Amino acid sequence: MFEKKSDVRRRLMPLAVSLCALSCGAPAFGQTASDDGRASTKKSDAKRPTVLQTKPTSPSATINLVNLLVKQGVLTEEQAQALIKQADDEAYLAREAARGASVKADEAAKAANAATAATSPPGTRHVTYVPEIVKRQLREEIKREVMDKAHKENWASPGAYPEWAQRIRFYGDLRARYQGSFFPTGNDQFNAYNFNTINTGSPYDVSDISNPNPAPTYNATKDRHQARLRARLGMEADIYNGFSAGLRIATGENSSPVSTNQTLGAGGGNFSKYALWLDRGYLKYQAWNNDVAVSVGRFDNPFWSPTDLAWHRDIGFDGFAVQAKYEVAKGITPFVVAGAFPIYNTDFNIGTNFDPATGNVAKFSSRDKWLFGAQTGVATRFAPESAFRFAVAYYDFHNVQGRLSSPCFVRSASDLCDTDLTRPSFAQKGNTYRPLRDIIPEAANNFGTTNLYQYFGLVGQYRPVVASAQLDLGHFHPMHIVLDGEYIWNSAFDRKLMNAGTTINNRAGTPDGSIGPYNGGNQGWLARVTVGNKEIKQLWDWNVHAGYKYLESDATVDAFVDSDFGLGGTNLKGYFVGGNVGLSQNVWASLRWMSANNIAGVPYAVDVLQVDLNAKF
Repeated sequence: MFEKKSDVRRRLMPLAVSLCALSCGAPAFGQTASDDGRASTKKSDAKRPTVLQTKPTSPSATINLVNLLVKQGVLTEEQAQALIKQADDEAYLAREAARGASVKADEAAKAANAATAATSPPGTRHVTYVPEIVKRQLREEIKREVMDKAHKENWASPGAYPEWAQRIRFYGDLRARYQGSFFPTGNDQFNAYNFNTINTGSPYDVSDISNPNPAPTYNATKDRHQARLRARLGMEADIYNGFSAGLRIATGENSSPVSTNQTLGAGGGNFSKYALWLDRGYLKYQAWNNDVAVSVGRFDNPFWSPTDLAWHRDIGFDGFAVQAKYEVAKGITPFVVAGAFPIYNTDFNIGTNFDPATGNVAKFSSRDKWLFGAQTGVATRFAPESAFRFAVAYYDFHNVQGRLSSPCFVRSASDLCDTDLTRPSFAQKGNTYRPLRDIIPEAANNFGTTNLYQYFGLVGQYRPVVASAQLDLGHFHPMHIVLDGEYIWNSAFDRKLMNAGTTINNRAGTPDGSIGPYNGGNQGWLARVTVGNKEIKQLWDWNVHAGYKYLESDATVDAFVDSDFGLGGTNLKGYFVGGNVGLSQNVWASLRWMSANNIAGVPYAVDVLQVDLNAKF
């Protein structure tokens, strides 16, 4: 018997309904099935059912069963709500799959009829027949296609994040701090030269040093009380095939590499807003079960350093680094680290040098500065909660030594000489300095007695060797006893060079008040013991620590060491004590007291108290 096209469409409708019945299952809680096979929501059940405290009788047997289990204490309220949501999501997924199957089946029938009509003579009638095996195959293919799309796009699970968002992790921390800096009597304020202020600003006229315009100095005599804030927000993204990326922004009063503290009320005060800085930005590749990692950009210190003797604890490294480790035996894992890091890259259009005698004009040469480093060590675990780690590192600060300029004319603070770029672009205090400019005496400077605008550079070179060790005794876990130690030695140190007549600071005093010999050094060490929880994570977690630090003036570049002990830099010795206690999960309080004194040069001492409230997320 021959049928019209409308009859064919009517006969295909039961096929779509059957397909929905096989794919969808029962309607979700609070919904009924409409005539076209789709689920519609009743007005009275607009909200999804939840487990109520009163446990009312529900028309759904599943909900009644869940409520009964909650009442009997078998399930908690949270578990019951999770079960109901899961059932609701699965029903939603089934309905969407059936809806897609019904639509596609209708479209397939229309396409088949159109194709048949186009290839048949006019007036020909066809009998529509779809074998049962074809129906099943079509049903399974459509269902599989819809399910795959549902999982990829997450529309089958309302409220779920897209797949790409699940590969991104955000983190951050906040720290509110009170800091008190207390100076004893006897400190030398006049000779506490602040070379960083001079080198990052206009050159200083050394002819005024005994006049009403003394050199800039750091505070060495007046106590200070500061309320400070540190806020950091970071993101890590897992890309694909071992690649990842990271970004972090942080507070900070300036672009200092060793501090992200923001002093409240500073920078103009009056509740002025504060700046944010790009603190991290890197790409990383990891392979061989994460035993090898390659990083490029601005990232955490890649070298293992248990103390802050050689490196500030939160310093970021710019450049390229490779880290590798391999477990050669159970509990024994050697590791190596190597990298190259630009410390200073010369401005592309660095200033013009003009020679009045010849009339020649030329751009300055590049004075790029680099840090090259390598470290090797071994980590061992000799008990479930006890470990020992040891490492030796070698660092080469390339091109950081200040160089005397060619004879140059300097008639104002804006004039330049050809080695000005060898001065440090950032420094704390402690290293030994010398003048950089060989200023030509002439009438404009009263033949070398006025207008002597000068910059200052490092006298020596720095290639420190650092030995680091840590012993973690966890026999009373979660209580631990941790012993940390580091030793540093500048292998490029030259005492004869330091004793040259041009050296300005780190000289011993003499009875007659004249400048004495250089009395700095090239070594340093730190020892510390910590008792308590290794990490402060929960309420009442605690630990206490105590230690001693001795860091001579030219053991390493002072720009990158701890900024808290002695208010930053090298040429310091003294003790420190502190402790931490958990106030809640990931919230803790800290207390530290640090007492430091100069090793060489003019008298200087300072005690620093820090009281912190910390939180991380």
